[in-house]
Amino acid sequence: MYNMINTILCFGFLVIFMIILAPLGLIAGFLYLIGFRKPMRHLMSLYAKWWALSIIFIARCKVTVSGRENIIKKGSVCFVSNHDGFFDIILLLAYCGRPFGFVAKKELLLVPFLNIWIYLLGGLFIDRSNIRKAIRTINKGVQRIKAGGGMLIFPEGHRSKGRGLLPFHPGSLKLATSAEAPIIPVAIQGSYVIFEKNKRVVSTSVRISFLKPIETASLPTEDRKHILCGKIYSAIKEELEAGNQQV
Repeated sequence: MYNMINTILCFGFLVIFMIILAPLGLIAGFLYLIGFRKPMRHLMSLYAKWWALSIIFIARCKVTVSGRENIIKKGSVCFVSNHDGFFDIILLLAYCGRPFGFVAKKELLLVPFLNIWIYLLGGLFIDRSNIRKAIRTINKGVQRIKAGGGMLIFPEGHRSKGRGLLPFHPGSLKLATSAEAPIIPVAIQGSYVIFEKNKRVVSTSVRISFLKPIETASLPTEDRKHILCGKIYSAIKEELEAGNQQV
């Protein structure tokens, strides 16, 4: 009964928040389009952080964050994280400490209000069924990183749902390798338990670890993708295994 009430409160707050602030989102979107991109993105990032922290508070999750000193506060950066559950984006919006965009599937364009917020946060919608469109989307992400922004990648391609770190999809790091920006591996544990495991919001403990940045520009171009893939995978896996031993 408690978990059901928790679920209603969390998703009720999520929907109401997006609807009430939709007019603000439309105004911010207009200002963004006419040239006020940086201030609008930072403003939306602050709102998203407050929203995410509120969701976590309502869910009564205990979040432990380590490695915040590794987060590059300004300039180009790419976060590469494992994808344990639905709440991963919410957790990173709350604790990342800087604005970032992410690549979302094109179907989310059809979700009212949510599509506006994803766009304003710097999100990109990708059509994986169309290679040309997908490449154009990735190139947009590369340009945003090179311009001093931050982007988030989930190289597993889909949520692992408590099954541990899954293999990275071929080409999933193209955005990171093409941008030649520092990469910060991120290890998230426990987010799957919050909702997907029982299909209800459950109060649980979650760990987020921001690992040491990995430089990309100095790596040889021909082997960059393979070297980075191995380094990032090993770093995240090692951190997840260490976390499991602490439980």
